[in-house]
Amino acid sequence: MIKRFLSFEWKQFTRASYFQKGLAIKILLILASIYFGGIAIIMGGSMFFILKELVPEVDPIITINNFIVYWFLFEILIRYFIQQLPVMNVKPLMTIPIKRNTVIHYLLGKTTLSFFNFLSLLVFLPFSIVLLVKGYPVLNVFCWFVSILFLTLSINYLNFLVNKSNLVFYIIAPVLIGLIGLEYYNIFAISKPIGVAFNTLYNTPYLLILPLLLCIGLYYINFKYIKKGFYLDDAISKKVKAVNATDLSWMNRFGSVAPFLKNDVKMIMRNARPKQVLMMSFFFLFYGLFFFTQEVYVEKMPYILAFAAIFITGGFLLSFGQLVPSWDSEYYKMLMSQNIPYRQYLESKWYLMVVAVIIAFILSTPYIYFGWDIYFMIAAGALFNIGLNTFITLFGGALNRVPIELNTKAKAFSNTNGFNPTQLLIALPKMLLPIIIFFIPYQFISFNAGLIALAASGTLGIVFKNFFLNKIENIYQKGKYKTVAAFSEKN
Repeated sequence: MIKRFLSFEWKQFTRASYFQKGLAIKILLILASIYFGGIAIIMGGSMFFILKELVPEVDPIITINNFIVYWFLFEILIRYFIQQLPVMNVKPLMTIPIKRNTVIHYLLGKTTLSFFNFLSLLVFLPFSIVLLVKGYPVLNVFCWFVSILFLTLSINYLNFLVNKSNLVFYIIAPVLIGLIGLEYYNIFAISKPIGVAFNTLYNTPYLLILPLLLCIGLYYINFKYIKKGFYLDDAISKKVKAVNATDLSWMNRFGSVAPFLKNDVKMIMRNARPKQVLMMSFFFLFYGLFFFTQEVYVEKMPYILAFAAIFITGGFLLSFGQLVPSWDSEYYKMLMSQNIPYRQYLESKWYLMVVAVIIAFILSTPYIYFGWDIYFMIAAGALFNIGLNTFITLFGGALNRVPIELNTKAKAFSNTNGFNPTQLLIALPKMLLPIIIFFIPYQFISFNAGLIALAASGTLGIVFKNFFLNKIENIYQKGKYKTVAAFSEKN
C-alpha cells in the first residue's frame, strides 16, 4: 500500500500543469540541500577540533552538551517558519476500503524524511565518529547520538502539532532572545542546568529510554489528533468563521489609494500566508546584531554595514513586496475589470512599503547603543529603501506572474507558491547597489561621504517618484493581460 501511495504522488506531480516549474524549483531545492548538507558534514567533522582549540580546558562533548539547548530552540523556530509538512489528497482515499491507520502512518512517516531531520544526522554523526576515533566509550557515544536523533524526531512531531498555531512563535522567539541575552550579559546561564541534563544523558547510556519514550508519545498524540478528524464529513464540510470588521477609516487620509491600502491591510490580517510573511519580516530587525557586534565589519569593512542597514528596515519590503502583484492573484481579474487607474493600484503598494520601512526604522532606535554612526547608517538605508528599493521591487512585480494561495498551510520560507526565479535576479540590485553607492565615496573620501551618498540616492528617488511610477505603470499595462491569464491558471 505504501508503494501505491508513492505511485499516486509521483503521478500527481508529473501530470500537473505546473510540472516544469515545480521540477525546476525542486532541482534548486535539492542543490541547496546538497550545499547545506555538505556544510553540516564539514561542521560536524571539525567541531571537536574547533572546540578543543577554543576551550582547551573543557571536554568538547561537555561543551556541546552545555549549548545544545540553543540548537534545539533554533531548530523549533526554523521548522515553524520553513519546514513544509507533507500532505496528500486523502479525500478520494476515504471512499475506498483502505484502513485509516495505514494512511495516517504514511503521512507521519513522510515527516521523518524532512531535510531538518537529516541535518541533525549530518552534523552529529561526523562529530560522533570523531569521538570514537579519539577513544571515547562506544556505548556512551552511540546512546548519546541516538538520543539526539530521537529528540530531533520529537521536535519534528511537535512541529506537526503546532504548525497551525502562532503560539509557538510568540513563546519560543522571546524565550530564545531572552535566554541568549541573559547568557551574553552573564545574568543567568540556561546552558548550565541543561548541560548537566545532557551530560547525564551521555554518562548514563540507559537514559536513552527517555528520548525514545518522548518520541513515541508525540507520534501517538499526532496519530490520535489526525485520526480524530479523518472522516469524509469533516473533510468536505464548510467551516463558517465569524469575520470581525476592522475600522480603517483613519486610512482615508491617503486619498484615492486608501481603498487599496485598506484591502491590503485586511488581507494581511485575515489570511495565513501574509501573516507568516509579516512575522518573518519582524526578524529582519535583528539582522544588524550579527554585523554591528563584529569589529571586523565595523572597523575594516564598514561598507558591509550598508547591506545590514537595508535588511533592518527593509524586511517587509523584501519579503512582502517581492510578491506584488501575486498577493492579489485570486481576484486580480476582477480588479483589472474595474474602472480603476493602474497608477492608484501601484501607488498604494508603494505607500504600504514606505509605511513599513518607517515603522521598522522607528523600531530600530535601540541600535543607537552601537553608536550614532551605526544609527545614521540605518537611517541612510531606510531612505534608500524608500527612494529606490520600493521602485525596484515594483518593477520586479511586473515580471512576477505566479499566483499565491492566501490561506495555504505552507510555511512562508519554504512555500514555493508564488516563487519566480526572476525574483532572484531582481533581488541582486536591491542588495548590491547600496553597498556600491556607499563604498565608492567611502573609499575615496570618508565614511560620512558614503552615508551622504546613500541617503542622497534615496532622496533623489523620492523626488522623482512620479517619474518612476509612470515608467513602472507602463510596464504593468503592457503585460496586463498576460498577468491576468497567468493568475487564472490553477496549480
